Amino acid sequence: MARMFPDRVEFLARKTPGERRFALRLEEKLDDEYLVWLNVPIGPAQIEPDCLVLSPYRGIVVLEVKDWKIDSIESFDKHSVSLKTERGLTRAANPLAQARQYAERIARILESDPELRFPATHQHGNRLLIPWAYGVVFPNIRREQLAQHDLDAILPAHLLICQDEMLESTDPQRFQERLWAMFAQTFPCHLTLPQISRVRWHVFPEVRVGGEQFGLFETANVEHAAHAMAIPDLVRVMDLQQEALARSLGSGHRVIHGVAGSGKTMILGFRAQQLAATPGKPILVLCYNKTLASRLQQLLAERGIDERVQVLNFHAWCLSMLNAYGLAKPSSQGEAFFKDLVEAVIKAVDQRAIPRSQYRAVLIDEGHDFAPDWLRLVVQMLDPSTNDLLMLYDDAQSIYQQKRQFTLASVGIQAQGRTTILRLNYRNTIEVLAMAKSFAEQVFEGAEDPTRDTPLLAPESAGRRGPFPSLSRYDNTGDEIAGMLVAIREAQASGLAADQIAVLYRYAYQSSRIAEALERAGIDHVQAQGADRQRLYERGGTVKLISMHSSKGLEFPLVLIPGLCQMPNADQDEQEEARLLYVAMTRATERLMMSCVHESAFTQRVRNAIRDVERNLANL
Repeated sequence: MARMFPDRVEFLARKTPGERRFALRLEEKLDDEYLVWLNVPIGPAQIEPDCLVLSPYRGIVVLEVKDWKIDSIESFDKHSVSLKTERGLTRAANPLAQARQYAERIARILESDPELRFPATHQHGNRLLIPWAYGVVFPNIRREQLAQHDLDAILPAHLLICQDEMLESTDPQRFQERLWAMFAQTFPCHLTLPQISRVRWHVFPEVRVGGEQFGLFETANVEHAAHAMAIPDLVRVMDLQQEALARSLGSGHRVIHGVAGSGKTMILGFRAQQLAATPGKPILVLCYNKTLASRLQQLLAERGIDERVQVLNFHAWCLSMLNAYGLAKPSSQGEAFFKDLVEAVIKAVDQRAIPRSQYRAVLIDEGHDFAPDWLRLVVQMLDPSTNDLLMLYDDAQSIYQQKRQFTLASVGIQAQGRTTILRLNYRNTIEVLAMAKSFAEQVFEGAEDPTRDTPLLAPESAGRRGPFPSLSRYDNTGDEIAGMLVAIREAQASGLAADQIAVLYRYAYQSSRIAEALERAGIDHVQAQGADRQRLYERGGTVKLISMHSSKGLEFPLVLIPGLCQMPNADQDEQEEARLLYVAMTRATERLMMSCVHESAFTQRVRNAIRDVERNLANL
C-alpha cells in the first residue's frame, strides 16, 4: 500500500469523485515503497501537479488527473482543450503538455544537485540518476471512447490511464505497468534513503529542517533561497510521518502527543503557515512559556504572516482580552494576580463581556502546561464554522502544572480518533537522550493512568551520534564558573556561534553570578529574566542565559548546566525536580556539559546515568 501525502481522510474530503477514485487506486495498487503526493505545491515556483509518484526503484512520475467525460470535450489539440460546461465553452491547457512541463521543471531542480547525478565517469555521466515520466489520468473516460473520438492521435496510449484501467478489480501488477510504460527511458534505479531525502529537500522546500526545531522556517524567501543558498552536503528534512501528519491536519480538533524533540513545534509552524494562506478571522497560537512565545512570534514575523497569526503566552493573551474590551485588571500581586487574571477572563466570557468565536483556528503548543479551566476557555474562542484546534503536548515535560488528572474530552477537546503519537526524538543525539532517559527513568514509571487519554511516552532516538554528556566537579563556585567560560570560548573557537550556546540555571541567584562572569569575560550574552524573556532573540551573536523553566520548547547545540548540586532542593518535590532537569538536559542537540561543586542526589544519579550510557553504547 502506497504512502500518501496528505493521507486518505484529508484528501478524500476535498476532491472530485474521479480524483478520489484514482487516489484510492494509487494507495491500493502500489507497493509499500511508493510515495504519492496529491496536489502538493512543488519547488521554488510552487507548481501544483495533481499527482507526483516516487518509486525508489522506478523513478518519478508526474500525473494530471482530469475528471472530464467524453461528451464534455468539444475539441482537443496539442496545446489546449475546449470543454462544454454549465457556463458554456471554456478552454483549459492540454493536460499532457502541462504534465510534461511540470516533470521537466522537477527534473531541472533535481539536476542542480551533484549528489543526484551520475558521476562524470559513468555511461550516463552528469545526467540525473532518477528516471522521470509524465502522463494523464481520465477516471471517467474509457480508452475505446478516446479512439472513437480520434483523440488517440493527440494523446499517446502509453501516457494515459483510463477509467477501465483503474477499476477496483484491476490487477495491481497491470496497474503498475501502466505507470512504468510512461517512462521514455529506463535504466537501473535504486534510490537510497539519503537520496530520497535529497529529492524531498529540493522538491518540497517546506519540509526542510534547519538547525533548530523551527526548521521549516529555514529561509524566509523560498524562491530566492533556491538560487542563493548552497546545497548542504547533509540535508535534513521532516521524516515521512511528520510530513504526512503536517499535510493531513484538516479541520476539527486534532491532538499530537509527542516526546521531546519529536518535531511538535515544527508541525505547529507548518500548520500556521497553511492556515495563514487563506483569508478569514485571525489565528491564535498559545503556549505557556514567554520565551517560546517570543521566539515563535519572531519567526512568524520573518515569514510575513504575523498579522494573520497572533502568538502569545496564555496569561499575556488573557491580559490582552481584558484590555481589548475595556475590562478592569485584577489588583492582586504575584501568583495571585495570574490566578485572578484567568478567572476575570472566564467570568467576562460567561457574561458575554468578551465574545466567543473570535478565532478561526487555535494552535496550542506545550499543552501539557495548561490547566483544565484554561483549555475550556480557549475552546470557546474557536469559530464553530471552522472549529480548527490543534494541541501538542508531552506530559513528561509538564513542569508548571501538576500531573494532568483530566481527559481532553472533559474540557471540550473532541479529538477521539484524531490523536497522533510521535515517539521518535530527532533533537538529541543518542548519547544525550539515553543519559537524560536513564536519569529520569522514574518520570516514566507508573505511566498507566486511567485519567490519561494516551500513556506517558518515553522517547526513542532517531539514531544521531555525538559526544557523551559530561559532569565536572570543581572545588568552588569560582572555579566552576571559570570552567564554564573556558568551555564557551573553546566552543566558539571551534566555530560554534554564540546564539547556539545556552547556559541553563535553576535559581535566580545562580544567574546573577553567571551574568557577572560573562560580562567580565567580555562574552556577549542575553539574560532571559522578567521582560527580557520576550527579547531573548532580538539581538544576535549572544550566549543565552535562561532558567530551566524558560528553556522549555527551545534547543541549542551546546547546553551548559552549572550548579547541578543545588538540585534537588529540600523544599522541592524530587520527582518534579527530576522532570525539570530532564527538560533542561533535552535542550541540547549536540553536546551537554554539567558541573557541580559538591555531591547531591542528582549528581550521583547523573554520574550513574553517564556511566551506564557509556557502557551500553561502547560497542555501537
